[in-house]
This record gives sequence, structure tokens and C-alpha cells, in this order.
Amino acid sequence: MNFAGRKVLVLGLGDTGLSMAKWLARRGASVRVADTRTAPPRLAELKRSLPSVPANCGPFRDETFADIDLVAVSPGVPLAEPTVRRVLDSGTEVVGDVELFAQALAERHPRIIAVTGTNGKSTVTSLAGAMARAAGVDCEVAGNIGPAVLDALMRREDAERNAGLWVLELSSFQLETTTSLAADAATVLNVTEDHLDRYRGIDDYARAKARVFSGDGIQVLNRDDPRSLAMALPGRKTSTFGLDAPRRAEDWGLLERGGEPWLAQGANALLAVGEMRLAGLHNAANALAALALCRALGLPLQPLLAALREFKGLPHRVELVGEADGVRWYDDSKGTNVGSTVAALAGLAQGDTKLVLIAGGDGKGQDFSPLRSAVKRSVRGLVLIGRDAPLIEAAVAGAGVPIRRAASMDQAVALAAQAARPGDAVLLSPACASFDMFRDYRHRGEVFRLAVERVIDAPKH
Repeated sequence: MNFAGRKVLVLGLGDTGLSMAKWLARRGASVRVADTRTAPPRLAELKRSLPSVPANCGPFRDETFADIDLVAVSPGVPLAEPTVRRVLDSGTEVVGDVELFAQALAERHPRIIAVTGTNGKSTVTSLAGAMARAAGVDCEVAGNIGPAVLDALMRREDAERNAGLWVLELSSFQLETTTSLAADAATVLNVTEDHLDRYRGIDDYARAKARVFSGDGIQVLNRDDPRSLAMALPGRKTSTFGLDAPRRAEDWGLLERGGEPWLAQGANALLAVGEMRLAGLHNAANALAALALCRALGLPLQPLLAALREFKGLPHRVELVGEADGVRWYDDSKGTNVGSTVAALAGLAQGDTKLVLIAGGDGKGQDFSPLRSAVKRSVRGLVLIGRDAPLIEAAVAGAGVPIRRAASMDQAVALAAQAARPGDAVLLSPACASFDMFRDYRHRGEVFRLAVERVIDAPKH
């Protein structure tokens, strides 16, 4: 698309909004930016790098949207916001950063892997990128995981070095404004309740996720998730993954060999789950998804398996942060919804392991009732923090598990240490957003890790 001289309004001035402003200005557009916050996070950088681009900070006003040819929306700006809705209804074109990226790549024809889903996106995206690099592919990992796709593309342009493969993590918010991305292989890993403060319901949320399958690439679907599996499209090639035995030669799953689970494709056992550095069966599913995506592009298998053996995982995703007195401490602060926490509990509660769970925060309107059976099955004690602690306590009532409330992360960790026994694991997996108590999930995880270090290092009497 030719942007020269076009009047473009960028909504939102975080990392994505700034990347769109830079990209559009680079292509000769007349850009202005608006953000409802009075001091958006990248305002200073906008003024430094694009001093001629005006920024309107504060509540959206109708005049902000006057005389505009195109609106570029950041993922954090809801399309249902009344002023944005009026723009959509007026017929003005509305795009997001991934759509701008897709249009830019249309003539370059690199290969693309696209990953979405409620949980596991970042792990699968990072792992697929590591696998592709191990297979000798010049690969760029970008999107919701960071960096923003347009930032990564501009760096590539400046270096005059095109990527052979893009591995993209895409959120439902990004997919809402994406129409022309045609990934060679794409997956919806799973769909569980999340962001229901922004969607009419889980079906609406799932429809946004399913937009990742535009084009005619290979669909990688989760056999263990009915909503993912139901996204199979007529005439499209599919590959599935799940924690059962593969059903077809092209499918991925687990086979038992010598009493141990092995990652497998079809009837071929490939790698013992115990050889992975990633903890938990949910990460076995993530590994299968990454393998399916990379093999869908024809990448050679052995380098993929070698990369998988070495992949340590990402911070704040069921990350082992300490071990003492027979108790292992895991940081899953990225577990910001119920489905993620249920998966983490199931993944760690193998054999006789019991868990002490620290949960709570801003629940974003979720139904917490699915936690009840998971807590009953594998949790020895539950410590609740944050604004929606009462809602979680009510949802798991009757599970037969002692529940304590904590006013701070330090107190939560101390209570968890009291409840844990040798052989147990303590898991921070809040099932909630962090903003009621912390800057973000990273801050929450760091506060947890420091609190764990203090407990482990405390003198024993």
C-alpha cells in the first residue's frame, strides 16, 4: 500500500503505537497520534524520534478523528470504544500493526509461522524460533512477545537483510484488525476464558483467534481443546497435537516407551519427555505444537529435537526459581487466566507431588469455577492475594483445601512455606492479571522470586 501523503491517525502510544507511527512516517504518511492517557509510556520517545508528529493525550474527541484517511489501532485500544466504533461505522479503513506488516511482506514472500491461543503462545513462539535457527534458518521472532512486528521489520530493512522466516506471536486483539496475513503454518493452541472484559463471550473471543487461519496454510490444531479442533476448515491441510497417542501419521502426541512418555509423530517415538528442560506436561503439549509448526514448513527433524533438548523456557512461565528443604518453588506469574493455572497445576502434579498454590489478582470478569476440581485434585493449600481473592475463595469452596489470605506477596510466600512439606512444589500461578498490586506480571514474578529467596535464605531454627 502507498502511504505517501495519506493522513493517518495512530491510536495508542505504547510500543506498538510508536512502531506504527515510525513505520508510517517512514513511508511518507502524514501521521498524528492519540492516546486516552495523559502521559502514555512512549510519549517522550515519540517527541524525540518524530518531533513533527503531533500527539493528542487525554480522552478521545471527535475532532481528533476528523479529516483522516486511515486509522492505525494499537491492540490495547478496544474496537468497541465509542469513538473508534463511529470511525468503523463511517467506513474509514482501520488497521493494526500486524496488518501493516502483512501488507509490507506481500511482495517479499517470506515464510510465516503464526501462533495464537489463550495460553502457551510465548513459549511455543520462542521454541519454534529456536528450532528454526537450529535448522539453519534466518528467523525473526516478533509480535505480542516483543519486539513489535514493525520494529523488527524496520531493523531488518535498515540492515538490508530479509528474514527467511517470521515466527509471530499474535494476540486476539491484534488479529481483530488483521485481514491479509497468510501464514504458511498457524495454530490456535487453546481457547479458555480470558479478556471477557473486552469480548461479548468466549465464542466472540474464539472467533478473533480463528482469524489466524486466513490464507491457505497448514492448520495446527489441539486435539485436547474442542474449540481449537473445531477450527478445521474445509479443504485445508491439518496437523494435530495432543497428550494422547497420535491418530494419523502426520499427527503429534505422546507414546509410552519403557514406562515413560515420549514425544511422537504418528507411530514414531522421537524424544523422551524427561529429556526436555521444560517442566510439566503442558510444556510437552507446547513442544509438540512447535514441532508440528516447524515440520509443516519442512524443516529437518534432528535440529528441531536438539533445540528442544536445550530450550530452558521463558521467565515467569512455570519457571523453577528455588529449591530448599525438599520444596520446589515455581514462578508462573504469566498465568493470568484460569485455563493457564489449571494447565500449570496439571503439568506439575505428577506422581505423588502435591502443590501449594498462590493465586489471585484482577480476574478480568472470569469464571473461577474450573479451578475447583484442579485444586481438589492436586493442591495441599491455597494462598490468595489481590482484589478478587474473595471470588476465588467462593469458587473453590468445598474442595477440602485450607485457604489463607495474604495482604502482600511476602506474606503469601511465608504462608506457602508453612503449608508446604518435603516433596511438594509451591506454585505462583495467579489466574489473574497483576495490575491491582503490581506494575505487570513481570514485576509480580520478580517480587515473588525475591520473597522466595528471603524464605530460603532465612536462618533455620
